[in-house]
Amino acid sequence: MPDATVIDFRTVRLADAGSISKLAAESRVLDENSHYCYLLLCRDFAETCVVGCRGSEVVGFVTAYRPPNRPDVIFVWQIGVAEASRGQGLATGLLSALIAQPACRSTRFLEATVTPSNTASRRLFESFAKTLQVPCSIEEGFTAAQFNHGTHEEEELYRIGPLPASL
Repeated sequence: MPDATVIDFRTVRLADAGSISKLAAESRVLDENSHYCYLLLCRDFAETCVVGCRGSEVVGFVTAYRPPNRPDVIFVWQIGVAEASRGQGLATGLLSALIAQPACRSTRFLEATVTPSNTASRRLFESFAKTLQVPCSIEEGFTAAQFNHGTHEEEELYRIGPLPASL
């Protein structure tokens, strides 16, 4: 019988799209994308998206991609953890599993945009940089005006790196 406390990290499968969509919606913090978006991420960006599973249940995810014009960057689109699994280091484990993926071996920087009110994500990215002993810069990402006529909070760009070559 598998240990219920053990989290297994793996790249996503198409069948994970529903669980990822559900976790994003239940977070009450993440922007909800269409289910179609999660299907595309799980199909076309599987090598840069990771889930954390407790047994067969997906309890966390990170969706990411490598921007075509910046191949040395892995951009984290979303990271989510089931409420019952929060506070256990799962988000850090997901980021570590992400940058350890073969598709991320040549990346030098991890980037993400975060709203100023999302304290948990801000702390996560700052702590992750500290754990890796690399800089974390915070720059302008997207202004509120760039989101649906200002109906969304601004997002700051977190840039972590250069990442250690030995990951």
